[in-house]
Amino acid sequence: MIGFNQSTWVPKRLRRSLALRMAIIMLVATLVILFAVGIYASTAIKNGIFQERLNQVLEEAATQARAAQNRFDQAPASTVEQVQSLAQDVVTSISTLTSGSSAPAVLILRNPSETSSFVINEIATQNMREVITSQLRQAVQQKTGQHWQSIEITDAQGKRHPGIAVGTAVSLPLAGAHELYLVYSLADEQAAINLVMGVLGGGGLAVLVLVAGMTWVVVYSVLVPVRRTVRTAERLAAGDLNARVLSQGQDETAQLADSFNKMANSLQSKIDTLGQMSRLQQRFVSDVSHELRTPLTTMRIADDVIYDAREVLDPAALRSAELLHDQIERFDAMLADLLEISRIDSGSARLDFEIVDLNKLVAQVVEDNATLAEKVGCRVIFNPPKYPCAAELDTRRVTRIVRNLLVNAIEHSEGNPVIITTDSSETAVALRVSDHGVGMSPEVTSRVFDRFYRADPARARTTGGTGLGLAISLEDARLSGGTLQAWGKTGYGSSFLLTLPRRHDMELGPSPLDITDYVEPTLDSYVPPQSTPEKANAPMNVTDDLGNNGEVQPC
Repeated sequence: MIGFNQSTWVPKRLRRSLALRMAIIMLVATLVILFAVGIYASTAIKNGIFQERLNQVLEEAATQARAAQNRFDQAPASTVEQVQSLAQDVVTSISTLTSGSSAPAVLILRNPSETSSFVINEIATQNMREVITSQLRQAVQQKTGQHWQSIEITDAQGKRHPGIAVGTAVSLPLAGAHELYLVYSLADEQAAINLVMGVLGGGGLAVLVLVAGMTWVVVYSVLVPVRRTVRTAERLAAGDLNARVLSQGQDETAQLADSFNKMANSLQSKIDTLGQMSRLQQRFVSDVSHELRTPLTTMRIADDVIYDAREVLDPAALRSAELLHDQIERFDAMLADLLEISRIDSGSARLDFEIVDLNKLVAQVVEDNATLAEKVGCRVIFNPPKYPCAAELDTRRVTRIVRNLLVNAIEHSEGNPVIITTDSSETAVALRVSDHGVGMSPEVTSRVFDRFYRADPARARTTGGTGLGLAISLEDARLSGGTLQAWGKTGYGSSFLLTLPRRHDMELGPSPLDITDYVEPTLDSYVPPQSTPEKANAPMNVTDDLGNNGEVQPC
């Protein structure tokens, strides 16, 4: 089971969906705007409600303080009990006049600077005394008028609410200077603010969802023609040259569809033209090759007669007979290459698979080209593994690939050793041909498999050739389900790596060899060009390597 990786799914989804990205961008932008507006609105609402309530509290507290002072001034109290009763009546009357949830808590506290020996009990509960701060008391004790302070009140249920404490200096008969405090709770106002904030939050959340949803829907609908164009482009890239985009309306998307269709028509026309030219070229090459085969056969018969009788010819005629024989051989090879290219281009190339040991095949090719290697002065070093590299191969095509790679390496070796290495894995067999000659530049490496390409046209060649050898080798490797890679470095050498599946119906796995993994030549591993390695000549049971049931087994 394939696990779901959220960390990679989300970024991938964002990269592939413009509608989702636009929805997220609008969501973030709307969130920022709503956050800024929410802060401004909440601050304005809180300040407005608080200021309005503060004005009411201050006005009411001033009225109550004046009324209390008038009663204190007019009361005929002459004893402590009478003054105490008067103070209690004033507190009760203030609480009664403002009944309900907005009724203030009333406190009468003695001024610490009062020196009168006539003392009454202070009227205040313990929790209310605690909310009156020393800063507020000091301000009230200055007797300069009304003072207030924002406070926090704890109700009977232990809940905390904001409040306002208002203090005024009063004078009681006989008892002297005292302080009158009215403590108002703002619980109702706070509840109203909470309600408004909840409504704003819920509305903001609804706006976020609506904006994100509408953005996604709008962008998705706008991108429908673009997605239709993408699908058509994919069909066109897959080879469906008749694919076109449906054009509707006259807006920008319709113009995009029209432009795409014009481009597709132009591409189809050019591809058809190029295809027709290619078919004409292939037919021309095929026809010429076949037409030349008949006169070449006649020439070859005549050449064989002359070449067989060369010993009786004079030196000048003998040299001419040898040159004629060599050039007809070369001409025959060129025609064979052209015919093979024609068959590949026309798709009529056939494959004949059989179980072959790659080591034996390579050893035979080395032996067949021993004369060429000896003529150039090049040592061919073959490093086979100690086990057979058996696979289902088209012997003719793989032999041609190996021969082309070996001859090419000998031609460019500059007399340095050519190293051939083979190996196999559970899914593939591989052959690497390396030389330490002139090497290849990156530009040459990228074009070395092009048809008729020569890196240095002025370079003298020992075997001639048409410039099709490596191109045919690449096509042979592809037809066999394998790969052929090239690597080179100017002045250092070059290397070619052939990788083929062990069975023709098997998926090609990683190559068991690396294209740049050179094996330094040593005298111990030297194989004379005119001989083959002992390993290659040793009898091998290819069937045992593949198993009795014919299935390829790991090496």
